[in-house]
Amino acid sequence: MNAPTGYSFWPLAAYFFLAIATAGGMMGLSYVLGQRHRERETAQPYESGIISTGTARVRFDVKFYLIAMFFVVFDLESLFIFSWAVAVRESGWAGYVEALIFIGVLMAALVYLWRLGALDWASGKTEKER
Repeated sequence: MNAPTGYSFWPLAAYFFLAIATAGGMMGLSYVLGQRHRERETAQPYESGIISTGTARVRFDVKFYLIAMFFVVFDLESLFIFSWAVAVRESGWAGYVEALIFIGVLMAALVYLWRLGALDWASGKTEKER
């Protein structure tokens, strides 16, 4: 299949080549110029300067993951609302109505999660026990 007339893909190929060459060059230079330590202390895993104890296979309650997902979802929506607030004068009444619809959908999702019991952290009851 031939490319349409007037299109040239060599800038895209050059960009990919330069990106791969840059990443490879940085990794190669860090390998060549980087320090190598073979002491026992540098081989131990640590997090934030604290030596870890116990196993990394700790089971967390699913509520921790739910809170993380809720944070990501609602944090993203707050970013959209902030960007709308920056351009509120340019968007006019149509943008205002669209923002109200967007916030309404968010509120409906929040009410749905609330009614479902996803935000009820204190009780240990399952959905069938309610």
